[in-house]
Amino acid sequence: MSSEIADTIAAAVTGLPGVASLHAGMFGEVGTYLPGRRVVGVRVTESSTDIHVCIFADAAVRDTALRIRQAVSGLVTGPVNVTVEDVVGRGRDA
Repeated sequence: MSSEIADTIAAAVTGLPGVASLHAGMFGEVGTYLPGRRVVGVRVTESSTDIHVCIFADAAVRDTALRIRQAVSGLVTGPVNVTVEDVVGRGRDA
């Protein structure tokens, strides 16, 4: 896996309407480790891609998850698993 793919996925996901931020998972386990840094909320393996997010309270959960899956499916092969970790109000830090 190229190191740029995690950054590309993160940018694509956080640019979608309804997505507040990426989320590292309940125990901080979801991320891609790169030299000197980590891309939280994105885990790419040979068999699948996991995306963990916080969404805004006024966003439709299923529609937002579908948009995430569609955006990421164009960048990777294999299934894209989307987990909504939290729902936040606008104006709050995610």
